[in-house]
Order: sequence, then structure tokens, then C-alpha cells
Amino acid sequence: MEFDVKKIAKLAKLEIKPEEMEDVTNKFASVLGMIENLPEIKDDCLLVDPQNPMILRKDEVKSEFSREELLENAPQVQAGCIVVPRVVE
Repeated sequence: MEFDVKKIAKLAKLEIKPEEMEDVTNKFASVLGMIENLPEIKDDCLLVDPQNPMILRKDEVKSEFSREELLENAPQVQAGCIVVPRVVE
């Protein structure tokens, strides 16, 4: 697989020094090689199989606590939700 490290760096807004270019190129190639070797996920298989960790299980909610019990630990609650500081203006 061919890729242009300079183009990828520009798109990702990374500054790569010329003396680092060979090392970065090798690391990119290594990551892409790992991605190419990942097994495919089958849609109809949702159980965990230790021989193939890419097969997923169904999500199940398992909690021994009620919603009210969990919200008791929150510092501030409003309308049944935990209030957190605003991070986006």
C-alpha cells in the first residue's frame, strides 16, 4: 500500500522534521500493515470468541443500582441528569 507521509502530515497538521521522515514512514507502514491483517467482523455473530476477538457480543445493561441510587452520588442533578461544566461555548 502506498501513502504520502507529507500529505498525511499536512492534513493532520503535523510537523515532521526531515530527519524524522524515514522513522515516521516506517511507523505508518507498520500501522497500516496491522490494519490490513485485522479479521473481518461478521454481522450475524455477536458472541465473544477467544479465538477471534473481533466477534462481538450483545450489549446488555447490568446494574445492581437504580437510576435514583446512582444519581444520589452526583454533585448536581437536574431533570434526572448529571449536571457537568460547559466545555463548548
